[in-house]
Amino acid sequence: MGTKQIRYCTQCVMPETRPDFHIDTSGICNACKHYALRQEVDWETRREELVKILDRYRSKNGTNYDCIVPVSGGKDSHFQVIRMLELGMNPLCITATTDMLTDIGRRNIENLKKLGVDYIEVTTKPNVRRRINKLALTQIGDISWPEHVTIFTIPVRLAVQMNIPLLIWGENSQNEYGGPAADAQNNVLTRRWLEEFGGLLGLRVSDLVGQADISERDLIQYTYPTDAELKKVGVTGIFLGHYLPWDGYQNVLVSQAHGFETYHKTIEGSCVNYENLDNGQTGIHDYFKFLKFGFGRSSDLASLHIRRGRLLRSDGIQLVKKHDGKFPWEYVGCKLEDILRDISMSLEEFIRVCDRFTNKKLFMCDANDQLVKTKDGHLTKINDDNPASSRKVAGPTRIVSNL
Repeated sequence: MGTKQIRYCTQCVMPETRPDFHIDTSGICNACKHYALRQEVDWETRREELVKILDRYRSKNGTNYDCIVPVSGGKDSHFQVIRMLELGMNPLCITATTDMLTDIGRRNIENLKKLGVDYIEVTTKPNVRRRINKLALTQIGDISWPEHVTIFTIPVRLAVQMNIPLLIWGENSQNEYGGPAADAQNNVLTRRWLEEFGGLLGLRVSDLVGQADISERDLIQYTYPTDAELKKVGVTGIFLGHYLPWDGYQNVLVSQAHGFETYHKTIEGSCVNYENLDNGQTGIHDYFKFLKFGFGRSSDLASLHIRRGRLLRSDGIQLVKKHDGKFPWEYVGCKLEDILRDISMSLEEFIRVCDRFTNKKLFMCDANDQLVKTKDGHLTKINDDNPASSRKVAGPTRIVSNL
């Protein structure tokens, strides 16, 4: 099988193998170009737009909540809740329970409640959830598929049931996209919206029926409301990152000032200690991204910091080489053997699944086309020499805000 020389952005450290990613002829990726455009945004005007939207959906007589904020308890959901409270909103916080909640994840959820909000946590049937974890891992290489689906379906289902039209999502998935609530002509979160922003990855909820003794009655919380139900309530949503300057590290600092807890060391497979703390299966999820596309969470984070002028590209390269793509023996205190026991999978079976989803064009193989691994199971990319660019990278964008 032929190998592929991986091309990298000359400003950040992202490879061209990232889905929906493009590097132009000058060597700069679309993510870096999108970020550069932020300096042209009038954030004060965006904030005024946000206030107008919130006022439009605010409960007129105080007998219902003003909005729903889907939360995990992490830095970003802390930030979303803090900003909503500062803007005078009365939010209902909703958590779609994560796959394997860590101890620090639970503590941060409890801290979020103390901000002064009403809170609902919805847990799907654990015995069914584990079967779905295994099916999704073996079929599409994503053990966290149940979480990626329910973080979108459960808050929207409750929005319908409780007649709360407005949902406040966090990071802006597409730089130019504010969310349906910004469009008065077409502001309902349809099923198409779920398919675009949710985590289906080609596996539909209906595909699960009949597999591993899973029935339709087991999948109620995984099922998106009908378009008619959504339209009746007018369920809509916005990405807060479209209206307020969004920066994960800023969110950490703001959240820490309100009791958010970071991890005691660098998180496995990452290069920071402050994000994705809640789900013990995240290490597996991020590892499969590395196997499929040749980059992991450290590449994501290093690139974010480089674009903001907080990290030299040369240092980002070293962080990626040190942390990206390590075999997920442990993650935030959760051991791989315990996770696999929960989904009734042996280590040998897990390794076979890993190998099946590994893009061999991106990793070293021996003469028999077998993946070359270290004694700890780590792989080696075929060109792990992301070159330090001589290109002069512009400094951080200066964001002016009255927040």
